[in-house]
Amino acid sequence: MAAGAVPRILTVCTGNICRSPLAEALLRQRLSDLRVEVHSAGTHALVGHGMTTQTLELAARAGIDGAVAQAHRARYLVEPMLIEADLVLAMTREHRDIVLQMTPGKLRQVVPVREFARLAEAVSDGRIRAAADRGDHVPADRVAHAVALITGMRVTAATADDDVIDPYRQSSKIYEQASAELLPAIAQVERVIRLALE
Repeated sequence: MAAGAVPRILTVCTGNICRSPLAEALLRQRLSDLRVEVHSAGTHALVGHGMTTQTLELAARAGIDGAVAQAHRARYLVEPMLIEADLVLAMTREHRDIVLQMTPGKLRQVVPVREFARLAEAVSDGRIRAAADRGDHVPADRVAHAVALITGMRVTAATADDDVIDPYRQSSKIYEQASAELLPAIAQVERVIRLALE
């Protein structure tokens, strides 16, 4: 990474109209005071489509600016996006597996978002800061070291509990469930990134 390189986070789901754009919008909002790039893409994206109406409603309730949420357009996941990312947050184990088939060398940077959160909860702030310090003053390197610490904590395979349910074409109750699964996970991602960049 070049000195001062900006950390990049990529969120990945299937259509890029529900889970991953909501995760992207939440992270952008929560990390807006930091120099961090956040993007999203879909493994089978409905290219050019916006977020679903229900996802827009969830975004509004989470305090996401309506114009920002409505500006989203789905895009297809391609290898260069993955190569550039310091952290790839998959919405499910299946998405993680697809990403790793495309870029096998990114094992330490690719993780289901809920698994990342579960692992991060068990790691102290001090350990995250210490790991990030190995990246000196390069923001992307600091994030990469913190992410490697978290993903290096894996001792068991991710389970179905680490997946964010797919709400597409489902009831509002399922959309609510997806949001309830995603929000606490995003809070842990924010925590790790903030600690890494302190």
